[in-house]
Amino acid sequence: MDDRLFINLSPGSTYLDKLTGKTKVRLFFAFIILLIATWDMRIIFPTLILTIIGLSSLHSKLKSVKAITIFVVFTNLLNLFLIWIIEPDYGATICGGSTVLFQFTPFYIVTGETMWYFLVRFCKMMATFVAAMTFIQSITPSELAAGLYANKIPYKVCMIVSIAFRYIPDILRDFQAIKISMQARGMELDAKKTTLWTRLKQNVLILVPLIVTSFDRVGNIANAMDLRGFGKNKTRTYYAEHEDGPGDRQMKIFYIFLYLLILVVIAFRIFKPSEFEVWYPWS
Repeated sequence: MDDRLFINLSPGSTYLDKLTGKTKVRLFFAFIILLIATWDMRIIFPTLILTIIGLSSLHSKLKSVKAITIFVVFTNLLNLFLIWIIEPDYGATICGGSTVLFQFTPFYIVTGETMWYFLVRFCKMMATFVAAMTFIQSITPSELAAGLYANKIPYKVCMIVSIAFRYIPDILRDFQAIKISMQARGMELDAKKTTLWTRLKQNVLILVPLIVTSFDRVGNIANAMDLRGFGKNKTRTYYAEHEDGPGDRQMKIFYIFLYLLILVVIAFRIFKPSEFEVWYPWS
C-alpha cells in the first residue's frame, strides 16, 4: 500500500494501533468536540501537544503526513494573513481590546489582541488536523466500522464507510496506472514541460471517466452483499473488534475525563457567558 494514500489495511504495533476501534473512535470524537466547544488557549494548547505526541508515536507513518502537514500549515497561515489584510484590528471584537504593537499605516496596524486570536485559531486548526491525522493513521477501515457500530451507528452506515475507505486506494491505484499508460502514449504531464492548466485538464480527463466506470464496481459489490443476505439482521459482529486490553482501559479513563471537560466547557458558556469569544490573558 502506498503510504501517500493515508489508509492502513492492517493494524500496526504501536500503543495507539493496538487499541480497539471503539476506543479510537471515542477518543477522536472527544478531541474534536472539545476543540469545537472552546476557544480557550488553556485547553487548546495542551490538546495540541497531546495530539502531536500521539502522531509522533506512530513512528513509521510520519513520512506519509509530511507533505499534507506543510500544505495545511501554509494554508492556515495564508488564511490568517488574508484576515489581517481585510481587518487588521480583528482582535478588538474577539478579545476586547486594541493594544497596538506595530503601525504601518493608519489602517494597517498589528495589535496584541489580533495576534493572540491568530495564535489561538492556528493552534485550534492544527490540533484538529493532527487529531484527524493520528486517527486516520492508527485505524483500519474494519476497525473504523466496528468502532462506529460500537458507538450505536447503524451497521449499514458503518459498512458504507468501511467500503469507501477500502475502495479509495483502488481508484487512486487505477488512476496512477492509467496516467502512466497515457504518458507512455505521448501525453505530456511533466511540470517542467507543460502548464499547470494543461496538467489539470489532462488529469481531469483521466479521473472523471474512472469515477464513472467505478460505479459499476459499486453495483457489483452491492449485488454480492445482497446475495449474502447483508442487512437482513438487526445486529452484526466484526472480526476486527477484540476485547479491551490494558491500553483501552487506560484510554477509557482518559476519554471519560475529556467528555466531562466538554460538559464543563459547555456549562460555562451557557451559565457564565463571556462578552468576548476568545479568552485573553491580558484583558
